[in-house]
Amino acid sequence: MSDYTRPAVPEEVFRDEHGAVIAYGHRWGDDPPPEDAYSVDSNLERFSPLHLVAEALVAHLIATYDVLVEEDLAVAADVGVLADDGDLPGAGVVRAVRLTPRVADAAALTVVLLDDYSVLVHAGLLHDFPFPGCGCDACDATWHTEVDGLEDLVLAVAEGRYGERLHRRPRRWVQYALADRHGNVSSGRQVAHRVPRFRGSSARATLRRRRGGPWRPWARRP
Repeated sequence: MSDYTRPAVPEEVFRDEHGAVIAYGHRWGDDPPPEDAYSVDSNLERFSPLHLVAEALVAHLIATYDVLVEEDLAVAADVGVLADDGDLPGAGVVRAVRLTPRVADAAALTVVLLDDYSVLVHAGLLHDFPFPGCGCDACDATWHTEVDGLEDLVLAVAEGRYGERLHRRPRRWVQYALADRHGNVSSGRQVAHRVPRFRGSSARATLRRRRGGPWRPWARRP
């Protein structure tokens, strides 16, 4: 069980042009969002707690586990495995930290903070996870659910509850599976042809040896 504790997050109130409080997370009720809301990203600073929590998670992992720490904006290049052009989406990099556990067959993590208040996480060999998944007004995401997802992912990787697979037949897919502490598993997959050849070749040999099982837990510091 992790001894990580979420830092205190101050609540902020955001208002529209008429001074009314914007109830993010409940804006549209049972109705579909208006079409023009899909093209608007208002008050992105509402996601600023993601940076606060990401910093706390990185500090917790460094203090708790035996890891190699590489803090350099250049390691942000770990993200973008499935990007068409290999570039990071959108904003500029504020901080990037790669944590590599000093134990065989455990998944590394790279945490990237961007200047639009978002966080990108590269987990293991082939998967990138953005937080928020989408910041547009139509999706109406809140920092609460996004922070929950960020913590779940990062702690699952460190605790050995995260796995990856690379399927070749009948179609080439990259797939991940993430188990919570109760054994409930969520998963996702994407077409593998977007993975750069050099990454796919290296990952294939490692994941074949893993036989689809989860990565090992990180070793704790003595």
